[in-house]
Amino acid sequence: MANERLDGYTVTVYGSSQMGSDTEMLQRLLVGTLDMAMPSTVMSSEVPEFAVFEMPYLVRDREHMKRIEEAFFWDDLAPLAEQKGFKVLGLWENGFRHLTTSRRAVTEPEHLSGLRIRTPGSPWRLAMFEAYGSNPSPMEFSEVFLALQTRVMDGQENPFAQIYTSRFYEVQDHLSLTRHVYTPLYLTAGVRNFATLPAEVQETLQQTARDVQSFVYETAARLEDELLELLRETDIEIHSVNTDAFIDASAPVYEQFAREVPTAAQMVETAIELGRE
Repeated sequence: MANERLDGYTVTVYGSSQMGSDTEMLQRLLVGTLDMAMPSTVMSSEVPEFAVFEMPYLVRDREHMKRIEEAFFWDDLAPLAEQKGFKVLGLWENGFRHLTTSRRAVTEPEHLSGLRIRTPGSPWRLAMFEAYGSNPSPMEFSEVFLALQTRVMDGQENPFAQIYTSRFYEVQDHLSLTRHVYTPLYLTAGVRNFATLPAEVQETLQQTARDVQSFVYETAARLEDELLELLRETDIEIHSVNTDAFIDASAPVYEQFAREVPTAAQMVETAIELGRE
């Protein structure tokens, strides 16, 4: 859509980590060797307040996320990113995350005790799975399949899109429908490079990013249902979980976040209140 609206500029997309890891791409945005990227969890490593979206079971559904966006994302969070050199153009999504394991099914937090779980590098994801009793370990996504296949890791957590397309069902026995975290995806430019573009190009990119957002949400919701049905056709066993027990076990993560990132405490409270509507 952006290319249809741009005059004299073209957006070229590179997938499959061709431009580096998430951390590398953020650094390239800062130095100006990359124009745009779509970071997700890694954004909290640069802007601590973005870890509000790392809090377990905070976002209930996409309608709740829309209310959060209207309440404080653009007015409070996005400016913090800009201060660090990142211009957020669009708030898209990476989806709700679920857990796969090989050694045993997980339906209660205590079932994770002792399991080696691969996570992204976020310290809050590590804190979450430590609170549940597992042994979490960060690892690049490209290494996960082999780690699961060789049993270096007992499990991992990701949205259905990554679980299915990466064929984790071939090396994992159980899929637990935890929905423990909803991860936004941020279409992001480097402030320095973005400021060099003509004003009309900047406006077109920002407007297109916002216009595409509803399509992203609708497509993600549809794919979530379709991918779960495809996973049901594989040999992986699918389990519901005791969500209330996982929420209770998440309390230490919220307490730690309030201590370490007090500037985001009100955002968490606001998000919780919006979830009750």
